[in-house]
Amino acid sequence: MSSFGYNVLGFGSFPSRGVAINVEYLLVAGGGGGGGGYYAAGGGAGGRLTGTLDLVTPGTTFTVTIGAGGSAVNKQQRGGNGADSTLAVAGGSTFTSVGGGGGGGFASSNSISVGADGGSGGGGQGNYQKAGGSGTSGQGNDGGGDGGYGANGSGGGGGAGAAGGSYGNDGAGTSAIGGNGGNGLASDITGSSVTVAGGGAGAGSSTAGTAGSGGGGSAATSANQTAGSGSGSTGGGGGGHKSGNGQSGGGGGGVSVIKSTVQASSSSGTVASTTSGAFYIYRFTGSGNVTFG
Repeated sequence: MSSFGYNVLGFGSFPSRGVAINVEYLLVAGGGGGGGGYYAAGGGAGGRLTGTLDLVTPGTTFTVTIGAGGSAVNKQQRGGNGADSTLAVAGGSTFTSVGGGGGGGFASSNSISVGADGGSGGGGQGNYQKAGGSGTSGQGNDGGGDGGYGANGSGGGGGAGAAGGSYGNDGAGTSAIGGNGGNGLASDITGSSVTVAGGGAGAGSSTAGTAGSGGGGSAATSANQTAGSGSGSTGGGGGGHKSGNGQSGGGGGGVSVIKSTVQASSSSGTVASTTSGAFYIYRFTGSGNVTFG
């Protein structure tokens, strides 16, 4: 963690003159929903941003908006994209993590069967050999697409740590498998290692893919079954629908963590405060703000 010089005259919660103040942040958007219809694709994880901020003046407020996960769907639909999360520094920059892309559904239309772009891209639907969506540079990875077969299986959603797996068959030319969701990335910003932003698994007529670590949802493995949703407050992508009257998994909502050497003077919204060593940690699972000094 980088150290920044910060000089301030006065008293209160801010340290005395000449003491450095360090601030780190983690910002994760909502994950994309899995696709609907036959052997549909997994949703991409929400974008994951980390960085450091230099507090310029006492009384700086950080306003957090947490993006919701993308919608679950049924039949011939693409999963909903996750919503963006933002971190706005009063008098300074606004940082945006991009919502995960929805997984492709069973339909010949590119607008439905191609994985949507996002923080991480949604997987592409295999019956029509469609591509996965593109991830956002520095935030996530692409969704899985064509593994070389026109298969009854679909790609996994991309994750913060890896691209979604491609769909393909079992080598015998008959049975399709779904692609794995891309794994997320770990952070120790809360004082212990937590993995977020995993991609959702793609469904297959033979074997479903595996959900990505960090909250990715599992794909449906039987007809009329509802796929697993991305875990809450991880930005995980939802799993793909298989067939029948079930539906895909929705994306998991995002999260933000702000960590500082200085205790906040006030905070509001859906936020929990903890400490780890010399640090004060503020974890947002819904929108709110925190003011230092």
